[in-house]
Amino acid sequence: MTVVDQVRVAPVTVARNLRLGDLGAALAAGWKDFLANPAYGLFFSAVYVLGGMLLYYGLVERGELMWLTLAAAGFPLLAPFTAVGLYEVSRRREAGLPVGWGVVLGAVRGRGDDQILMMGIVVFMSFAFWVVLARGIFAIFMGTSGIGAETLGQIATGQGAVMLLVGSAVGAMLALAFFSITVISLPMLVDRRIDFITAIITSLATVRSNTLVLLAWAVLIAVSLFTAMLPLFLGLFLVLPVLGHATWHLYRRAVSHPTP
Repeated sequence: MTVVDQVRVAPVTVARNLRLGDLGAALAAGWKDFLANPAYGLFFSAVYVLGGMLLYYGLVERGELMWLTLAAAGFPLLAPFTAVGLYEVSRRREAGLPVGWGVVLGAVRGRGDDQILMMGIVVFMSFAFWVVLARGIFAIFMGTSGIGAETLGQIATGQGAVMLLVGSAVGAMLALAFFSITVISLPMLVDRRIDFITAIITSLATVRSNTLVLLAWAVLIAVSLFTAMLPLFLGLFLVLPVLGHATWHLYRRAVSHPTP
């Protein structure tokens, strides 16, 4: 990147010339990382899939179909945190360092400064906020019908269609905000000893400087995750690790650190 293609965000610079071709290059590099170390991708995907299945069967067993719908819509919000270990795999491969279970699992702890833990709290609070917000939207449109009641017939009504439209719009805005604060911040926290606030600011600056390209990346992630979740979450065993590794490579393209 040349100087004119960067914008300073202390203590780093971020690119403002990302192209759609960079997304393809990141996906290709992510695919190579997955093939080189498939066990880690499959492991973290299994954790995510198992959580989804437990959520699914627990809510179906209790007959709370609407809660299942809300949870499924917000479940992809947890994917970036699940991918932290994958960022470490890609980081170590790029640096020519050995990859082992100890260092990969230890990546979730960050660099001993609790910054990734703080981001994890932000992630889970965002998921909880979405569920509460979506429940409120349901209550506004469906009144006293109850979130645990049969909902297919209700959704088929005009009022139900409006509820879905409003809920989708609100959910999309929340998902975009969440994407903007995590797409760069989480791999950055794996890569560098930096506070999570600075990492979030860097992530927002990168999205602001490359809005169209990163919006395309957000849409690709959303479509890929939802499609992969349809066959009992099984598609996530491929999609989640490739997207996780690819996000690392996109971060490396977007953020330039000063030479020590």
